[in-house]
Amino acid sequence: MRSILPSLLIAAALLFASPQSLAQQQAIERQMTPEQFQAAGLDRLSPQQLANLNAWLNGKLDVETTKAAQAAKKKVEEENRGFATFGSDEPIQARIVGEFRGFGEGRSYTLDNGQIWRQRDQAKLHGPRLTDPQVTITPSIIGSIWYMKVQGFNTRTEVTRIK
Repeated sequence: MRSILPSLLIAAALLFASPQSLAQQQAIERQMTPEQFQAAGLDRLSPQQLANLNAWLNGKLDVETTKAAQAAKKKVEEENRGFATFGSDEPIQARIVGEFRGFGEGRSYTLDNGQIWRQRDQAKLHGPRLTDPQVTITPSIIGSIWYMKVQGFNTRTEVTRIK
């Protein structure tokens, strides 16, 4: 299993970074050299105009920081579903790549989203020979157990994500 720690640390840093604290440090005159400030013509702004420009820029920074934090959180959750519990009970919808010949303990199932899941229990599903069938993988209500079900069949099996 690959380590999820770096991704989690990045997401946590973005989530806990206060947009207000970042914005307070972002006065444009402190971010530019005096030469850059003058070359941009910002030295000709009145103090009120400069304050308005800083307020607008900081508002944009707040919005973009929030968007980036949300995108990072979603990416970490999606990439690591099945490895760790993030409180999401949303099912995973995907297709098994290639031929599916039923369930059997220890079998691995590669999905079109790049995930690989291994069957943990002894559930059997004999007979089907399907190409690229649709599957739904859902977490259990309690614990970190996941179940896979193939569309069109009532049998489900316990699976563990291995990649």
